[in-house]
Amino acid sequence: MMLTLLHIPPLPINSPSSPPPRRRRCPPPMAAFASAPQQSKPLVLGCGAVSVDYLATVASFPNPDDKIRSLALKVEGGGNAGNALTGAARLGLSPRIISKASNDALGKSILKELQDDGVDTSYMTVADGGNSPFTYIIVDNQTKTRTCIHTPGYPPMKPEELTKENLFAALHGVEMVYFDVRLHETALLVAEECRQAKEKFLFWSTQRKRGKDWMTS
Repeated sequence: MMLTLLHIPPLPINSPSSPPPRRRRCPPPMAAFASAPQQSKPLVLGCGAVSVDYLATVASFPNPDDKIRSLALKVEGGGNAGNALTGAARLGLSPRIISKASNDALGKSILKELQDDGVDTSYMTVADGGNSPFTYIIVDNQTKTRTCIHTPGYPPMKPEELTKENLFAALHGVEMVYFDVRLHETALLVAEECRQAKEKFLFWSTQRKRGKDWMTS
């Protein structure tokens, strides 16, 4: 998995306020925000995945054609960007998100949970029809592994759905931008606007397969 952070200067208008945070799954590592300026509720913008996760814990992973029962089932908010920005809210930051969901029951629950967590969803695209992203996760209690079966959202997000006006508004006052390497065409649009806003950036990435971390500015 690759994470990329861009550090950009505050832009000169007031930011929208965020609702109070509540619990959400899997906050990100603290190191990702280590270089954020020490200010009162700094603004961070995230662009990437949100979803609903169905986590079924089983005694052991099933064989083909098995019928088994789960030991526990949890339904929680997921998606790398959603989880990271929830972590940012817990750290006292003021997060905003650019992503996409549908106006189905899952999409409404995604939006509500993010808002309850303290994430500003004003810049999310909501499709009329289609389906919001969701993932079935099989947690093997014996091997302590998890298997993910992901269903992407439909219709997918297109860069043109993020208007210039919304992009400028989303970036106003922002000090850091987070990407989770999802919605990559939209992310490139956001990154290009960030590059035009400032010449020097901080890039933070984790390459788990090679066991290496790197950071440049």
